[in-house]
Amino acid sequence: MTTGRPAPDHDRESVWWTRPFRSFQTNLREIDADLDVSRVLDVIEDYGADVWLLSVGGIIANYPSSADPDSINPALHRRPSGDLIGDAVTAAKARGIRVLGRMDFSKVDRRRAEAHPEWCFVDADGQNQIYNGYFSVCPSGDYYQRHIFDVITDVLSRYDLSGFFFNWMSFNERDYSRRYWGVCQCRSCQDRFAEFAPGQRLPVDQSSPTYPLWQRFSAAVLNDLTARMRQHVTALKPDAALILGDRADVTFHEANNAVGRPLGHRATAEAVSAARTVQPDRPVMVNATGFLDMPYRLAGEDPHHFAQFLLQAIAHGANPGTYIMGTPDDVRYPGLVPGRELTRFHRDHPELYDGLRSTARVGLVRRTGAGLAAADPRHQRRVAEFRGWYLGLTETHVPFDVLRSDLIDQVELNRYRVLVLPDLGELPAASVATLDRFVAGGGMLVGTGDSGFAGSDPQLAGSPVRRRLATFDHEQSLRSLHLPVSGPSGSYPLPVVGSYQVVVPAADAEPDWHSLGRSWYGPPEKCYGYEPTPHPGWTHRQVGDGGIVIIPWLPGLIHHDLGLSLARDAVITRICALTAEPVRLDGSLPERLQVVPGRTRDGLHVVHLLNRTGDATQRFLAPTPITGATLALPDLPAGREVTALVAGRPVPSAGAGGDLTVELPEIGLFEVLSFASS
Repeated sequence: MTTGRPAPDHDRESVWWTRPFRSFQTNLREIDADLDVSRVLDVIEDYGADVWLLSVGGIIANYPSSADPDSINPALHRRPSGDLIGDAVTAAKARGIRVLGRMDFSKVDRRRAEAHPEWCFVDADGQNQIYNGYFSVCPSGDYYQRHIFDVITDVLSRYDLSGFFFNWMSFNERDYSRRYWGVCQCRSCQDRFAEFAPGQRLPVDQSSPTYPLWQRFSAAVLNDLTARMRQHVTALKPDAALILGDRADVTFHEANNAVGRPLGHRATAEAVSAARTVQPDRPVMVNATGFLDMPYRLAGEDPHHFAQFLLQAIAHGANPGTYIMGTPDDVRYPGLVPGRELTRFHRDHPELYDGLRSTARVGLVRRTGAGLAAADPRHQRRVAEFRGWYLGLTETHVPFDVLRSDLIDQVELNRYRVLVLPDLGELPAASVATLDRFVAGGGMLVGTGDSGFAGSDPQLAGSPVRRRLATFDHEQSLRSLHLPVSGPSGSYPLPVVGSYQVVVPAADAEPDWHSLGRSWYGPPEKCYGYEPTPHPGWTHRQVGDGGIVIIPWLPGLIHHDLGLSLARDAVITRICALTAEPVRLDGSLPERLQVVPGRTRDGLHVVHLLNRTGDATQRFLAPTPITGATLALPDLPAGREVTALVAGRPVPSAGAGGDLTVELPEIGLFEVLSFASS
């Protein structure tokens, strides 16, 4: 296995994907081989897109493949040319539209599977994963490791494609029906895993002890494969992009919905932010799914929901994309109406989105990488704590970026004043060293729950606690436990739910919010007591110009699951008071107005204002217009002209005390402020 390092960076001024673009994907069935290329391009142009993501090859080849002749679409004979890709590339180039090749190497037909059984996924019972007659392929095998490189060579020898996207390049633990098959047991997986982890047994499924180790192994295989494919594509065509994962030229994110899945209202924004904090120069492409779910691909996504996919993408600096099944005339997806408006807004304001980066000074770390299974209650607890912080920071107008916990050591942390670690558990050694340097450099680190503990010992050098005495994480151990916290509206007790770490503060730390001893909670006649204990719910220690705060409970979970904004206000107000420079935006801003500040490649200040009044349980509604709000921005002097681009007019602004205060226009779905240079 190679190192998996990315290929050398391209010349940022010469490749197309480092500038704003907008994609439109037609995910074709084999019966669509005779589509009207001119008609599709008319729709793409009118929509505001300039990139066509088109089904090229893999399971079905829509061209006369010589590298994979068994995959050629049998319906191609209906085209006079016998070559859909050739027709599309020629016609698109005449209009200045780029074509990306969608390749799906995740499956092969029975003929190829029987000829090459070593390519295929094998479960613990020795069975292949077969779905609708197609066999799933394993990334460890020679099909991925060697054969697909020949296919890409064949494609690029024929067509002037601008890049590739590989669909479903994974280890196929689940099939299209979400049936869980477990970990692939093919000979290539067994050999490669033995090389990766000598003496360890290849896991069977998520319950196996070595499953977390296998997660790291499988990620390494895919990263290595992506890096090698990027090098291969670049060598063949330097101006062609690979759009895939962390080792590609462009990070790909599919924004979608699914029947039976809890809605993450900010999932698109979260994914984009997490990708861009690691490598701000690497573009992100969000492919927004126009239909509800793969089994219900004729049912269009709700327009308000679809609009959120694209709005969250562009506000956080991603390139918007739209994804439909078949051709534009097969199904009239209702979400494409607002999708067209947002895509055209992105097209009409390239100066806003050229190299747009967040200027947030707070980082919120998301637990990512190998770890707990999704069904594990501890995983669910950690997700709730993260989402509660995400919601709380948004509502209190503290701009922030999302950071991946497995890549903290690869992020330029000096751009942040505060890092929040929400219930992350034990941290990798590389992350601990990076965070220690962040604090030593003047940063403020906030850990909640069990973040930064290895057994009873704190991991961080400047931790304000000496040791952890115990962990309460079961309902009966927590029931009736309270913390007397203080916030903007006074002092009050909060319930402790989810988890509580009993810690001993260091001698030079500043402990506060000491927990109240538990009382009986029935019968009511015996419900008294609640004597203070020596165990703090807040411990702060100054470390040079920086510091560390340990909050050994879960304020995010309490806000997320119980709706207690008191927990949010207490911790965020106190954290903001510890920072030497402001990290929170002022003004008369309603909680449901999200503020996303950024700066372009040329230094233009841009602020996206997202109206979140339409967020509802398991859906998005039409947002209620917001009126009469003002926004105060630090470090922006008076005298700048501020333009509200959705409203299409300048808006009043004034300076006071080094801040620029802007009177906001009425805000419907969103508004974007552009600040002229002083």
